[in-house]
Amino acid sequence: MAYATTNPYTNEIVATFSDATDTEVQTALTEAHAAFEVWRDTSFAERAKVMNAAAAILRRDIDKYARLGTLEMGKLLEESKKEVILSAEIFEYYANHAEELLKPEILPVADPAEGKPVLVHEPLGIVLAIEPWNFPFYQVVRIIAPQLSAGNAVLLKHASNLPQCAAAFDTLMAEAGLPKGLFRNLYAARPHTAMILNDPRVCGVALTGSEGAGTVIAGIAGKALKKATMELGGADAFIVLEDADVEKAARWAVIGRHWNAGQVCVSAKRLIVADAIYDRFVALYKEGVAALKAGDPMDPTTTLAPLSSKAAADDLRDQVTRAMDLGAKVEVIGAPVPEQGAFFQPLLMSNLDEKNAARHWEFFGPVTQIYRAKDEADAIRIANDSPYGLGGSVFTKDEARGARVARALRTGMVVINHPLSPKADLPFGGIKNSGYGRELIGLGIKEFVNHKLINVVDIDAAF
Repeated sequence: MAYATTNPYTNEIVATFSDATDTEVQTALTEAHAAFEVWRDTSFAERAKVMNAAAAILRRDIDKYARLGTLEMGKLLEESKKEVILSAEIFEYYANHAEELLKPEILPVADPAEGKPVLVHEPLGIVLAIEPWNFPFYQVVRIIAPQLSAGNAVLLKHASNLPQCAAAFDTLMAEAGLPKGLFRNLYAARPHTAMILNDPRVCGVALTGSEGAGTVIAGIAGKALKKATMELGGADAFIVLEDADVEKAARWAVIGRHWNAGQVCVSAKRLIVADAIYDRFVALYKEGVAALKAGDPMDPTTTLAPLSSKAAADDLRDQVTRAMDLGAKVEVIGAPVPEQGAFFQPLLMSNLDEKNAARHWEFFGPVTQIYRAKDEADAIRIANDSPYGLGGSVFTKDEARGARVARALRTGMVVINHPLSPKADLPFGGIKNSGYGRELIGLGIKEFVNHKLINVVDIDAAF
């Protein structure tokens, strides 16, 4: 695996980094385990100091971190800044709530003779975090903040195009006062994944990535009998019912599909619009996309960033071609994008009926699938006709109706009258091919802890 910083705006290779050696991986495991044995008994208050310090550093040095994220994966500088702040908020959330989330639970019993059962939540060891490139900081923090707060150690295998962002976490956590060994970035080669997961000191793996990556990593973890959480792809439905505010819904659709250049697992990839307002919505959507300005992501006037790499743009282009071969209709929308770098022209894709397998694909970039729904039931049918089940949105002026439709969608998350976006104090995760497990809040911090029953029973109680 070649770790390199390549500026997506210019395609310039800025820096390259060597893969970790087997010895470096083994050293990291040994130091992580030794540090864990102390950290597991460290108070929540002491752990919280580190989390708060990391948050403060991110807020203080927001420009430095944001520019690094934009340099390596190409997102708009303003979006990078928002990501850094979100990361700080996640650190602060666990600093404030970890102790309460993991406090012992007294279990009710039907008969006092059953004893005095208590459920305690104890850290398990080293967690391997395998993270993607689309959110260089947030993806990492949503694992390390809860897991370090729970008393675990974390080893990071970040995306190969983010070597400097990955290394920045070593510096960040050291400056925040985290004891040596509890967190380390590794430029791990492919064989190292199995090496790490087969180590008895490792308790599991948290992966965010593609279906393909999930299949491979879950298989390795399964053979090693290690816990895994999988946050995989998504093809989120963005349902606009006939009673919605069409103008506002269209504006949110433009944002929901094109933030981070459309490279978001919870991006609004499938627009499902009621027949009565379809034509009006599509016209407004096209106007909104046409107003986007592609250019230098460091320029505050730019509103459409390049993709993360030229390879990503080429792969997306090939995917669109295959969809067209299957009968999809593709319309170019928006202003022309620069020829340099990893830019991709926004496209609107239709004619994705039951005969076209492309309706089940995830297009990771500014390619919008559009569907015309006959009514509410048809919109729900189209939305659920997907191998994915991550998130979704429903737009309607009737909140009760929106909640009803949301309950009918087979996904892990649904937002009414707004695009889905991650928050520090809301859970994140999906079902079906979008993976399993949850991140953030109490669900996330409890993924890699031992839920141990301790029960005090009268010695003379019946067996």
